[in-house]
Amino acid sequence: MTTNLQPSHGLVISGRRVRLREFRPSDLDDSMAVVGDDRVTRWLSFDSLTVEQQEQRLNDAITRAHHSPRTEYYLAVTPQDKDRLIGFVRLGFSGVRAAKLGYAIAFDHWGHGYATDAARSMIGYGFHSLGLHRITAAIGPDNAASIALADRLGFTHEGRLRDHVHTNGMWRHSELYSLLENEWHSPGVT
Repeated sequence: MTTNLQPSHGLVISGRRVRLREFRPSDLDDSMAVVGDDRVTRWLSFDSLTVEQQEQRLNDAITRAHHSPRTEYYLAVTPQDKDRLIGFVRLGFSGVRAAKLGYAIAFDHWGHGYATDAARSMIGYGFHSLGLHRITAAIGPDNAASIALADRLGFTHEGRLRDHVHTNGMWRHSELYSLLENEWHSPGVT
């Protein structure tokens, strides 16, 4: 993973398969393949969004990226060889040297290791560059792929958050996973 700060484009983090970069207004159409697709959002903490809702969320994320200090690092995920958004990854600060990890990849790009590389790259940035001590992830109990990803990255299962999110008209539990800075060894998973 390499990190650099480009004045005109903001933060860029390069992983093995993906690049993480700041959002742009031009990401709207590509982002709808993530947040507007029920196959993807069924695993997220919100229902599918309309174009208008996502445009507002995207503009808000772009604005928050300029806040100092930042309260989150919410970045677009692109393949290394193409600068088109295929997903997102987020570290939202949640306490003293702590953050919550979230990620999603467009359905057509599942199974290529993009989520693993995006999460691994963001975790490395969180521990090494942001000085985090603890990163958590809340995952739906039926999301076997995301649970397997957390296991591969060295997260520890802490327990269940009952009725944690309300999506698709009902309450859903989440499984809470955590990773501490002294447990992170940047595993070479693909």
